[in-house]
Amino acid sequence: MSSDLSQTIERVLADEGDVRTATDSHQAEFPYNRDREAEVTRREFCNFLFLTSTTMFVGAAGFSAKSVYDAGAKKPLAPAPIPDSEAMMPGTAMNFNYPGAEDSAILIRSNDGSYHAYGQKCTHLSCPVYYSKEHKRLECPCHEGGFSETTGEVLYGPPPRPLDKIELEIRDGRVFAIGREVRGNET
Repeated sequence: MSSDLSQTIERVLADEGDVRTATDSHQAEFPYNRDREAEVTRREFCNFLFLTSTTMFVGAAGFSAKSVYDAGAKKPLAPAPIPDSEAMMPGTAMNFNYPGAEDSAILIRSNDGSYHAYGQKCTHLSCPVYYSKEHKRLECPCHEGGFSETTGEVLYGPPPRPLDKIELEIRDGRVFAIGREVRGNET
C-alpha cells in the first residue's frame, strides 16, 4: 500500500519534468524562463502593496467627498398637507410623517395658536420624543432629554443638538409641511 502511494507521489512530482520536456522544442522560438516565474522580490511586493493601498485610499476618499457634497446640497421637498391639523386645539400635538412615510414628525399647536413641527427622533439616540402639555415642552423618555416647544432647542439632558425643524406654511386654514432643516451642525 505504501509503495502505491510513493509511486503516485513520484508521478505527481514528475509532472514538472513532463512540462519542460513538452516545451523544449519551442524554447528557441518562445524563450521563457520558468525558474523565475514564481519569484517575487521584496521591491515588487512593496510596489504592489503601495499601489493597491493608494488605489483603495483614493476610491474611499472619492466616495467620502461625494457623500459630503450630497449632504451639503439641499434637496427641495414637496409640500404635503398635514391631515386634521386645522382641527387641533391650542396646547395639543399630533404625529405625522414627513417627508417620507418612514420619517416621523410631531406637530404642536401652542397655547397662542401658532404651529411648530419637528422631527420626532431625539438627537441623542433617536428615541421618539413626545409633547408634554403640562410642561409645554418635548420630552425624550429614554435619557430624560427636553426640547423647547417653540424652537426645538435643547433645554436639558444629553441631546447634542436641537430637533430637526419641519418648515410649515398655512394656506387657506390648512397646515402644510414644506421643508425639513437639520440643525445644530452650523459652523
